[in-house]
Amino acid sequence: MRPKNAIRAAAPPDPNGQTLTVEHAADQLGVSTATIHRWLHERLLTGEQTIPGAPWRIRITDDIRARFVPDIPDGFVPLAEAAKALGVARQTVLHKVQRGELAAVQVTQGRPKGLRIQVSGDGAGLFAR
Repeated sequence: MRPKNAIRAAAPPDPNGQTLTVEHAADQLGVSTATIHRWLHERLLTGEQTIPGAPWRIRITDDIRARFVPDIPDGFVPLAEAAKALGVARQTVLHKVQRGELAAVQVTQGRPKGLRIQVSGDGAGLFAR
C-alpha cells in the first residue's frame, strides 16, 4: 500500500537517542508535561510530530540531558540578570541562546527553576550543533 500511494516510511530510529512521549520525557528530565510542552513551544527542546496534532516524539540524548540540570552551575545567571549584564533586551538574550551564541542550562529543581545563562566565557550554548 505504501509504494502504491507514495507514502514514505517512518524515519529510522536515531542510534544517538531514544524517542519518548511527552510523559516519558517529563519523567526523564524531572519536570511536568506542561513544562515539556512549553519547552517544545519555546524551542528549548526539540521534538517531532508526524502530522499536526499527532503525539510528540522527543529524542533524548545524553547531550540534551546535560542541558537540563537540577542545580544552578557556577557562573550561570537568570535571564533578567543576563540581559542587564549584556545591555540588551531579554528577547535578544533568548535569541542568542537559540542561535548558540550563549551557553544556557534549564534548572529543573529547587525554588529558582528556569533558564540560566552564562554571560561570560566561551560556551557552546543550549542549541549547539
